[in-house]
Amino acid sequence: MTEIVFLVEEDPDGGYTARALGESIFTQADDIETLREMVRDAVHCHFPDAQNRPKVIRLHIVRDEVIAS
Repeated sequence: MTEIVFLVEEDPDGGYTARALGESIFTQADDIETLREMVRDAVHCHFPDAQNRPKVIRLHIVRDEVIAS
């Protein structure tokens, strides 16, 4: 595996959540900068062997926006 993708969403209670697609990895943080660190740490914990660890972590940030018509 060369890449792992995380779906990042704003948490209704505040902060952000990140869920890996295709792996059982989930983490959360109060801000995006901290979330990046938490995701990197979670990937390192899930893939302790550096040779099997994805080389790229992609964050797909989803944000709902409502506009008046």
